[in-house]
Amino acid sequence: MDLDNGQPIDLETLSDLHQLREQFTRFMMQYKFGIDEVATKISILQEEFAHLHSYNPIEHVQSRLKSPESIMEKVARRGCGPTFEEIRSEITDIAGVRVTCSFVSDVYRVYEMLADQPDLTVRQVKDYVAQPKPNGYRSLHALVEVPVHLSDRIVPVVIEVQLRTVAMDFWASLEHKIYYKFDAAVPQEMVDELREAAHTAADLDHRMEVLHRQLHGDAAAPRDPASSVLVPDDRVVALLHSMRAQDETR
Repeated sequence: MDLDNGQPIDLETLSDLHQLREQFTRFMMQYKFGIDEVATKISILQEEFAHLHSYNPIEHVQSRLKSPESIMEKVARRGCGPTFEEIRSEITDIAGVRVTCSFVSDVYRVYEMLADQPDLTVRQVKDYVAQPKPNGYRSLHALVEVPVHLSDRIVPVVIEVQLRTVAMDFWASLEHKIYYKFDAAVPQEMVDELREAAHTAADLDHRMEVLHRQLHGDAAAPRDPASSVLVPDDRVVALLHSMRAQDETR
């Protein structure tokens, strides 16, 4: 192994580099486990809604973890200190989970269900749904802290959670591709078109929400029994009911 200047590395420096690699790996694993913690919480909510409620407000979930190279590039741009403690404090988007919901009301509903969990701490919220960015971007961003239980300690890890509707996600995905194609130098007329498209997406969200409420109202009705190992069939329910009735008469 050589240094960037091409000079060979002495044994002491080589040992330091191996130790730093291990520390960086542990650092990355903590964020990966933090994503797992948040994703598990959302997965539990998805399954509960799928089996017990009239519809599932969560359409799909995605996660992403910055690469070590991307993290170091951001550290250099920001002039952040090189210790892992300083990186953890300054760079808050190392790990992220994106939750795509059916309707705008679901965005806030799912956020509140997550925020109410006792082992999750909300550190910051930016509501770009109520107050869109100048370019039209809409989403609810929350920095949440979850405990990651390791073999020798508990590490608090900050995860960026983004909640948005299908329409918001569609717009944001295309906007990102356009900016990437033009290397961020997007022509002004296209910027204006994107902003107008964001307004159209917001109008679509509103209209679909109104239709949804006209059909279902605000309350969630019980879901019809589904074909699942979790849902007992009529025979099992009748048997349990009979056993409880017999037990009450004793």
